Amino acid sequence: MSERDTTYTAFAGARRIASGSLPSVAKATKVALDQGETEPVLILDDETCRVVEVDFRGTPEDVLERLSGGPDAAPGEPEPRGPGRPKLGVVAREVTLLPRHWEWLSAQPGGASVALRKLVEEARRSNESRDRVRQAQEALYRFMSTLVGNEAGFEEASRALFAGDRKLFMALIQLWPKDLRAHAERLSNAAFASEA
Repeated sequence: MSERDTTYTAFAGARRIASGSLPSVAKATKVALDQGETEPVLILDDETCRVVEVDFRGTPEDVLERLSGGPDAAPGEPEPRGPGRPKLGVVAREVTLLPRHWEWLSAQPGGASVALRKLVEEARRSNESRDRVRQAQEALYRFMSTLVGNEAGFEEASRALFAGDRKLFMALIQLWPKDLRAHAERLSNAAFASEA
């Protein structure tokens, strides 16, 4: 998913404020805060369900300007340079292997780096569907832990999620507040997708 396709959802306690692009969600959240919203407000990245920090100081325009990297935005950290081929996006890191692994890698055409890249790409392709489901489960669990950890059936729903039992999961979340339940149901589409 590209950055421009990423969607976000803001919650004030158990109530959904808005979903959509980060600027539109941040603006709607700022309006809600300015109108006296008293519940704790969180904005989540819908793909990962990680909390997104937004600085709500000033006017809605100030908030949007900071999001777009305007004059008040925090300065970016320069990328550290090290060994490798940075223009190609190659990153050097330490890998620890047994001597027999290094021997096998060294004997491969192109050497250890080429062999490792090929092995990683092959593993990514063969596990792509399973990895996508696992990442969706982790994102849904992160959402649940963040916003519904105190709701009835949370523990049982978590177990059903990781057991792949969609029917039980859906039954257990029915008592959750409407907006939280609806968001969990939406996220569950990818979390319970077939691995085939």
